[in-house]
Amino acid sequence: MRTHRLLFRLALTIVSRVLIVRDNLLDAFARGPHAAEHGVRVMRLVIDSAPSVLDAVYVEPENATAALLLCHGIGETVEHWMGVQQILARSGVASLVFDYSGYGKSTGAIHWEQLERDAVAAFGAMRNLAPQLPASVLGFSLGSGVAAAAMGRIPADSLILCEAFTSFRAAAQAAGVPKALAPLVPPIWDAEESLRGCTVPVLIVHGERDRLFPVAMARELEAICGERAELVLVPGMAHNQPFRRPEICYWGPIARWLGSGHSAQHG
Repeated sequence: MRTHRLLFRLALTIVSRVLIVRDNLLDAFARGPHAAEHGVRVMRLVIDSAPSVLDAVYVEPENATAALLLCHGIGETVEHWMGVQQILARSGVASLVFDYSGYGKSTGAIHWEQLERDAVAAFGAMRNLAPQLPASVLGFSLGSGVAAAAMGRIPADSLILCEAFTSFRAAAQAAGVPKALAPLVPPIWDAEESLRGCTVPVLIVHGERDRLFPVAMARELEAICGERAELVLVPGMAHNQPFRRPEICYWGPIARWLGSGHSAQHG
């Protein structure tokens, strides 16, 4: 397990920084304006996630109907999610996105247990900011493993899994790690184990053109969650497209699902 921890930290540190630098150089992100739109509150805040301090951004529209914690993927920081947050705000959803320990301006070191603690701490901060709103958690790509694993410690009303994987080992193999090296990948974030005790509604959203994690993974996640789950397949959508070029065709169904009181109907 010590080897797993070391390799996990090394791999995520290298891969995340390479991806962020690459995408910044290529101007791959359609960044939303950081100034608040009319009737929308934008707050930059820090969150204590001992021993780390997390950088986070909270966006809340007037008359918000739901609050959503965003657990982002491996190659992003909070700045890359402002466009998504503004689309959600226009649909009446408040959102908080945070950087994991060791990411962006957040302090601390990257390892899976700390990332899960970060999600729990960030959810608590969001609840303090919007105590009156139904609160849900969304995990995107890498964040889907974090979000699902943290659900047992988060009193969320629902869970949303976007471009998600079935286990970290399956994700690593899908990303190109040879099967012979699979024992070096930590046996963590297995959706079947993480979601076994989950009783809240689960929305699974997946791009039909996701070439990293195939649609078959989304269907497997739906089967794991059973009648609690709803699957939405978005035509023409690739793996990173939902946050690089956020569109209402992807985020609109999520906002409507949250705003419909879906959690209350299934709780």
